[in-house]
Amino acid sequence: MTTPSPNSHRLGWIGTGRMGAALVTRLLRRGVDVTVYNRTPAKTESLAKLGAHVVSRPVDLADRDIVITTVSDSKDFVEVVAGPHGLLSDGTRAPSLLIDASTVSMEVSAEMRATALRLGTALLAAPVSGNPNVARAGRLALAVSGPRDAYETALPYLQMLGARVTYVGEGEAARLVKICHNLVLGVVTQILAETTVLAERGGIARADYLDFINGSVMGSTFSQYKTPAFVNLDFTPTFTGHLLRKDFELGLDAAGQLKVPVPVSSLVHEIIVKLIDAGLGDGDFAALLELEARAANLNLAPDARPVSDGLSPENSDDGAA
Repeated sequence: MTTPSPNSHRLGWIGTGRMGAALVTRLLRRGVDVTVYNRTPAKTESLAKLGAHVVSRPVDLADRDIVITTVSDSKDFVEVVAGPHGLLSDGTRAPSLLIDASTVSMEVSAEMRATALRLGTALLAAPVSGNPNVARAGRLALAVSGPRDAYETALPYLQMLGARVTYVGEGEAARLVKICHNLVLGVVTQILAETTVLAERGGIARADYLDFINGSVMGSTFSQYKTPAFVNLDFTPTFTGHLLRKDFELGLDAAGQLKVPVPVSSLVHEIIVKLIDAGLGDGDFAALLELEARAANLNLAPDARPVSDGLSPENSDDGAA
């Protein structure tokens, strides 16, 4: 199949929160025709200044060629797709391709896939790995599943959104990939929190411990970009504890259905529930560090030294592909 020109389709976008706005900005700065909808209209204002058209209902995007959704959960995905004013509610017109970049359950995704197919709309599941800062730096990774021909059509646009796009198969395969990914996300953050508190209790500065980890074989893009939050104790949310709990529960449900024991993930889920019960769920999930420190009776203080998040500027949101 011949890959289409990156600007040969009219795009719609539903959901312009922190992540959605960062991704729409990348498309607009590459000359893509994008019309957007968000439940809170004020969150579309910055995009309108960049050239996005704004509509007041998801169904108003039904005449677009491709529509991408980034919403909080399964309930919201159903609402914006099949609700009373949802994208597919017109019944006579619909985009040829719907791409969902949210983290929703496999069951809901399959239900919406069947609903879309009845109107001739193909659905790609394309959940992303990374937070809005990673998106702005062009470092997102996307797992994609669904019809292969739809994937080939979408690929030029998906490549504008991040650094790596991986096709993982038909149906809901990408949903399972993302759910597994977010189990790793929580488990790694918890062990980083535990060992950082252990090191600090032993007299080692958090910045020094994390500098060592980031430079070792155990370091990663993730440990690097969470370092400022751990060092400066800045838990401004990029991904909240509530959202992490939701994704862990999706993961535990999938594990139960597939009869796979996940003892470590189950334990971390319990800790995430404690995080929320302690009133830390509205902040970034890096607040697992604060929860661990409280359990150790360790009073944390911000370290004001500048530390890098490791996000390279070379593919940042400057209009470069």
